[in-house]
Amino acid sequence: MELIRTNYSSGAPLEEIVGYSRMVKTGPFIFIGGTTSVQPDGKVYGEGSSYEQAKYILEKQVELLGQAGATASDVVKIKAYTTDMKYAKEIGDAYSEIFHDIRPLFTMVGTTMLNRISQLVEIEMDAILGQNS
Repeated sequence: MELIRTNYSSGAPLEEIVGYSRMVKTGPFIFIGGTTSVQPDGKVYGEGSSYEQAKYILEKQVELLGQAGATASDVVKIKAYTTDMKYAKEIGDAYSEIFHDIRPLFTMVGTTMLNRISQLVEIEMDAILGQNS
């Protein structure tokens, strides 16, 4: 069986410069790469708040899933990276607002830093189209 690959862009300038996709769909499988709260104007949304950054990222990713015909209910795995595990509760609160009843796999990893000092959270997401039926 041949799976068709479709690449999706969020329009971030680095996607073209570096050569990566924000999201890739292959057959029913959808993968969203590490996403931060950088807005289209290049500014970090929710600076100083891990909750606001996580909520912004998750909402942006769920919106992106819609381009591939998926919804939050199709999500099977989320991995969050944070620059300090003291933010775990706030990130978990933002996650829970969207995914509490869906219950995908969830992993949180502490890291020393992200791309910018003001970024506190980065999130990856995997989905399988049709999981919501």
